[in-house]
Amino acid sequence: MPEEIKLFGKWSYKGIEVRDPGLRRYINLKPVYLPHTGGRHEHKKFGKADVPIVERLVNKMMSPGLVKRTKGLRDSGEASGKKARAIKIVERAFELIHLKTGRNPIEVLIRALENSAPREEDTRIIYGGITYRQAADCSPQRRLDLALRFIAEAAWRGSFSSTKTIEESLADEIIAAAQNSSSSFAVRKKDEKERIALSAR
Repeated sequence: MPEEIKLFGKWSYKGIEVRDPGLRRYINLKPVYLPHTGGRHEHKKFGKADVPIVERLVNKMMSPGLVKRTKGLRDSGEASGKKARAIKIVERAFELIHLKTGRNPIEVLIRALENSAPREEDTRIIYGGITYRQAADCSPQRRLDLALRFIAEAAWRGSFSSTKTIEESLADEIIAAAQNSSSSFAVRKKDEKERIALSAR
């Protein structure tokens, strides 16, 4: 009987389900040892839906413009474009999540993404030279993109000019978002987007 494939040789994918029906198609839980597909889905439309969800978090953690876009922060260059380093950051963060919660960190990440994915946002409409805001539903793919961005941004913010390491900051953010806590930056950003959209209806 073949050996079960576990993430980093430690955490099983068995029994993990996506509760949010909108995100189910876009969260890939295909078992992999190492979250590194080498960009083979890059030139395929909606190909990122086939990238393992942990690898999508890794990719977001090494986004070079993420910290530059974050107000008041400079790009430390810690993992921008360095995938091996970003994988190590996520692996260590997962170990911390397992130690703090006693749960499978893959499952904790899925709960965090479900809780920090906005269902509605606002967009600009220009009509007759007049610009106004209009509420719009978020597509499932964009919901997941935003949730990953919020979590990665929270990790960088939490570790910048702080004694906290990036791994500790990422682990704390994922745990807080999984609990739907108001202390989570990602959950607050989601609530803010939905509140602005509500006022633009």
